[in-house]
Amino acid sequence: MMPRGRLYGRGALKRALDLVLTVPAVLVLAPFLVLIAVAVFLGSGWPVLFRHERVGRDGRSFLLMKFRSMRSAGAQGLPITGGGDARVTSVGRFLRRTKIDELPQLFNILVGDMSVVGPRPEVPRYVVLYDTVQREVLVVRPGLTDPASLEYRNEEDLLGAVPAGAREEFYIREIMPRKLALNLEYVRSASLMGDMALIARTIFVVIGVARP
Repeated sequence: MMPRGRLYGRGALKRALDLVLTVPAVLVLAPFLVLIAVAVFLGSGWPVLFRHERVGRDGRSFLLMKFRSMRSAGAQGLPITGGGDARVTSVGRFLRRTKIDELPQLFNILVGDMSVVGPRPEVPRYVVLYDTVQREVLVVRPGLTDPASLEYRNEEDLLGAVPAGAREEFYIREIMPRKLALNLEYVRSASLMGDMALIARTIFVVIGVARP
């Protein structure tokens, strides 16, 4: 019988899937990643990559990598972003809309900090607010995609409709609990076939042939 739930989420089969998918992806996408890096540099200079602390499996912290989509001083603001955020560069708006800014996380997957599928990693500022049940999402590696990131693909638009001073409270009160509920369901029912289906769904959503 194929493992499911936590047994699958923490097991060798899931890690093997990560490597089987990620190693070829890095090799194929390497020229494209270089082009994106050049575009970020030409648009707003150094650094090309943005590294930020996230909470991973079993509560361990790691540095998540993205292509930088904000001006260098933008990292000093809130870790959530609403639509129309002035910190986002012109190149960054395209990268965020297409999710290309997330591609450097393939290297986070290679070193074992992340998985292809798993609850999106959160910043310590918000993880400390999790209750005992919600902390169950930390029993598996965080992922590049998850059910919540698809359901809330328009999160920036939702936050952009809220006054800037109330965005963090709205995120904590309204969005974060719903995302955690979706990811708890994922953790408890995770499986190889489920991951493959979620990866396919993510690809279709990103290229615009399916709705979240």
